[in-house]
Amino acid sequence: MRELIILAHVPTDSINEGFIPAAQRLGLSVVLLTDHADAHRRHFSQAELAAYPSDIIACDVFNPLAVIDVLTCRAQAPAALFSNSDHLQTSSAIAADYFDLPHKDWHVTYRAKNKAQMRAHLQAEGLDRLWHALVCDGAALARVAQAVPFPCIVKPREGVASQQVTLSHDRAELEAQCGAVWAAQPALPLLLEEYIAGPLYTLETLGDGKQLRVLGGFQVSLSPPPYFVELEARWGTGLSSCQEEQVLDLIRRFGIGFGACHTEFVISDKGPRLIEINYRNIGDYREFLLQDTLDIALFEIVLRLYLGEPLPPLQLARNAALIRYFTAPSSGRLCDMPAPFEHRTDGLRLSYRPLRAVGENISLSHSNKDYLGVLRGTAADPQHLVREMDRIGGALAWGIVA
Repeated sequence: MRELIILAHVPTDSINEGFIPAAQRLGLSVVLLTDHADAHRRHFSQAELAAYPSDIIACDVFNPLAVIDVLTCRAQAPAALFSNSDHLQTSSAIAADYFDLPHKDWHVTYRAKNKAQMRAHLQAEGLDRLWHALVCDGAALARVAQAVPFPCIVKPREGVASQQVTLSHDRAELEAQCGAVWAAQPALPLLLEEYIAGPLYTLETLGDGKQLRVLGGFQVSLSPPPYFVELEARWGTGLSSCQEEQVLDLIRRFGIGFGACHTEFVISDKGPRLIEINYRNIGDYREFLLQDTLDIALFEIVLRLYLGEPLPPLQLARNAALIRYFTAPSSGRLCDMPAPFEHRTDGLRLSYRPLRAVGENISLSHSNKDYLGVLRGTAADPQHLVREMDRIGGALAWGIVA
């Protein structure tokens, strides 16, 4: 049986419930390489999962040489090498290149993950001249402080899930926000960026290295500043074809062309401005919503690209979709929570998934890590979908004690 090598960091539902079952349906045996082997083994020790890897191998997956060393010791060469982790796109691209397998350009994956390099490349190519600076300590911050345009975004150079992302309005706030991060993680590289006002959107694309296909995008609602927690995403941007093509042109020129890509951007008074390029599938359960909404075998389609198959013609269903995230209002111990459910009737599909467990201690991070649960739905009628999401979502309740 042909082997699919998946590089993974921590366990995720996207891999465990999306890509591994998809690989099984494609007749592939999955070998999981990970730096959290025990955590993955604990997950797969559960009964009644949809699919299981054939092997879980401990490996420093952040090091492509370690990945290559492990794979050269196996009895057969891999049929494909894939990762859906933000952190591991570059490592997997380099290792796949060594084995002459379909892969992303590691230069592009590196500068997409490293937000400072993304800004520098966009500026060098004349694609976007957003003011930015990289600082690692108070001395570096002092050197650029006079040039900072306020309001200003502060975020880790290689952060995820809106963790430690804040908005500062003056120098005092900027110093306090950077100082709080460095107190917990000394010398962590922080990217300072000019704030772009405007509504936030996403563009979801698939490519086979020759053609790049737009699947669509979301309108995203965020928590109030100074934080940027994603609270809701509504399928369909409502943007003009010209605006969408501008974003597509930006990411093409950046180097995006193979596999899945999740791009975040703002529509400003100067047109589309890139916020982040996440060179992998969209996450936070929107990947499952996307599959349901478009009525396509998304996970299989992505894996087929890594097997060297061209992007197939896609017939995309025209459904409405909405996802809502419920965040913890305070720190404390979770003592009560709604049970998971799925509801289907009259063309409406709703599902709720808890993301925490009763008894868990919650420490607010003001990021996507504060999610307690997620409610997602699809329907032909967008107004009916919103009404049902409001009705059902309004009845969900959690108990948190200090």
